[in-house]
Amino acid sequence: MPTYVATKKLQQRSAHWRDYLELTKPRVVALLLLTAVVGMALAQPQWVALQTLVPALTGIGLMSAAAAAINHLVDRHIDAKMARTLRRPLPQGNLSPIRVASFATALGLIGFITLYTWVNALTAWLTFASMVGYAVVYTMFLKRATPQNIVIGGLAGAAPPLLGWTAVTNEIHGHAILLVMIIFTWTPPHFWALAVHREKDYARAKVPMLPVTHGTEFTKTCIFLYTILLSVVCFLPYLVGMTGVIYLVGVTLLNAVFLAYAWKLKYAPSKKTAFNMFAFSIWHLMLLFVLLLIDHYL
Repeated sequence: MPTYVATKKLQQRSAHWRDYLELTKPRVVALLLLTAVVGMALAQPQWVALQTLVPALTGIGLMSAAAAAINHLVDRHIDAKMARTLRRPLPQGNLSPIRVASFATALGLIGFITLYTWVNALTAWLTFASMVGYAVVYTMFLKRATPQNIVIGGLAGAAPPLLGWTAVTNEIHGHAILLVMIIFTWTPPHFWALAVHREKDYARAKVPMLPVTHGTEFTKTCIFLYTILLSVVCFLPYLVGMTGVIYLVGVTLLNAVFLAYAWKLKYAPSKKTAFNMFAFSIWHLMLLFVLLLIDHYL
């Protein structure tokens, strides 16, 4: 497999707008923005005013995209060694590191100014802390230092519902923390399922993901236990009176399917079980937050 430097020399060409778009991880950012919208909606009885909704989503989206671009920049040598990420713009030489750094800086600055000027300072600084947590603390340090990287670093990716809440209320509330807890608990089984599927990739890149350092069987046990914990945490919004029966019924079904995947991965896996669980986990989180939204207004 070609190294980053060799690939870069072979792939010199003009950057395309799709390369910049890929740097932002648009699907990930879209899911984060969905959770932020739900945080905004649950913070008040009525729908969110456009003068808050638009700048809040713009600022949170831009700063999330900046964090994603920094992740591409820092991980470019690792990405060049993994089949899943080899075709990204930096390993392919489509973009230079300085261009990516400038692009990420511009996105981050515009996003922060947007939030600080048209939303509120609390949301701007919390979003900045989340960006630093993912782009610096997780990507630069935790990812390379400990197999618990995704557990600790997952807090940064769990912040958008809180950011949405503070954008509307300018205060931190316990209900917003519950939404953060759901994503925080969801992240390890979601990402470890992918890590099990791509264990050889991570081993080749010398990234200390849990399957690499402790083996796939131990990781599958952790996935199963975390999925049980996630099921419990997902019931908390109902137990504290934050949601109603619509959410309770829907999340029970979602958790049952997630648990079935975790059970199968641990005790009766096929070649595609880990990847299928990873794919379903995205639907699990997306549908869970849609349920929160529907339940809130119905």
